[in-house]
Amino acid sequence: MNAGFMESLGTFFSGGGLLIVMMVVMMLIMIIPQRRREKKIKEMLAAIKPGDRVRTIGGIYGTVVNAKDDVITISVGPDRVQLVFARGAIANVEDVAVENTMEDGTVK
Repeated sequence: MNAGFMESLGTFFSGGGLLIVMMVVMMLIMIIPQRRREKKIKEMLAAIKPGDRVRTIGGIYGTVVNAKDDVITISVGPDRVQLVFARGAIANVEDVAVENTMEDGTVK
């Protein structure tokens, strides 16, 4: 390598350039995983269909009855009451039906 390049590289790092590089790396480390999580959430919300068992951000468990545009209707509780939520209010799709573990309104 040429001496002029090495000298300018040394000046860059001694003049705070290393700090800038470290800040950029830290930002990338924080942003990339967040974007991956957001992508997974968007995919999960887009794939919701009737029959899926879901949990809302408020902690309500139920079964999707209807999913149309930005509105999700879920059936909850032993009486199968239907509640309407915005699609973004769904926290995740569950594997186990919580309402099947209920007896007289209380969880077993």
